[in-house]
Amino acid sequence: MKVFVLGGTGFIGYHAVRELLDRGHQVTVLALDLPDPDLLPGEVDIRLANFDECPDDEVKKLLEGHDGVVFAIGLDDRHVPKAPAYDFFYAANVTPAERFFRLASEVGVQQGTLCGSMFVYFDRIWPGMNIASNHPYVRVRKEQAAAAIQAASGMTVAILELPYIFGSMPGRTPLWAPLIDYVRSPWPLFYTSGGTTMISVEHVAEAIAGAMESNRVSGCYPVGDVNLTWRELLASFGGMVGRTKRVITVPPAVMKPATWLYTVMKRLAGNEHGLQPVKFMDLQTINTFFRDEDLQASRQALHFGSGGIEQALRETVEACLPPGTAGGTTSGAVP
Repeated sequence: MKVFVLGGTGFIGYHAVRELLDRGHQVTVLALDLPDPDLLPGEVDIRLANFDECPDDEVKKLLEGHDGVVFAIGLDDRHVPKAPAYDFFYAANVTPAERFFRLASEVGVQQGTLCGSMFVYFDRIWPGMNIASNHPYVRVRKEQAAAAIQAASGMTVAILELPYIFGSMPGRTPLWAPLIDYVRSPWPLFYTSGGTTMISVEHVAEAIAGAMESNRVSGCYPVGDVNLTWRELLASFGGMVGRTKRVITVPPAVMKPATWLYTVMKRLAGNEHGLQPVKFMDLQTINTFFRDEDLQASRQALHFGSGGIEQALRETVEACLPPGTAGGTTSGAVP
């Protein structure tokens, strides 16, 4: 197959490109600038352009002749924009996705994959929590999936609902660096109750490639692997950096007032979170685990593997450590 990856120099896209190449597919990547020459293999067709500024006709020329497309760009919930957050995240995630899949459909692409969010999955299976209604970021991600499917007339789109992802790539510090710094600090570890589903980035790449190969796969697919509590995750990180410490669970009754104060401070500065901090504690402090039957259905459709989370966590830690850190990581087994 010939596959076009939008976001092929990012964390998920980079691993998807390598997985597709390993399976014998041809890959085109759109980039703003030439990446480091050692980042992507030489057989990758790298096109330079700003997707947001590129006219429709030029985008269609780039997409022509491809069998599948992967949408692996967008902004996540770490950004705290000026209010309203909904408008900010909509412009960054929904608008480009709708345009990308509409143009791909117009030139005859048959299969598309969008890297989405696990929060949309939990909004669907726990309707009583009103997750999308309470959080602008989740509402946007939900609308992004619907817009991509609607725009892709004549082609099929697999929406991958992705949880917390671990691993590394050359030249980039993982988003987990602040948490690793916290674990390495001399301070006691305070964290919330709860936990979530996690996965190595290699298995996400397998799911993306599986969506390309699985002939007309369409719909929403939760893609995950291992369920860990936050206590287990921090204990594992602590073992890997040689800082085995007790993780002290902070009750929600304490967390909510603290997050309320933080939210007020941000709002006074004119900012708004995509995930409303106080209401988000209702999710953060419970086990947001994918249901086994749903993961099994996703694996049957996309054929991604399991295992390797300990190695992915170790690679994450190593990529977060300052250069020249003595000793590197130690063996911190995942419970």
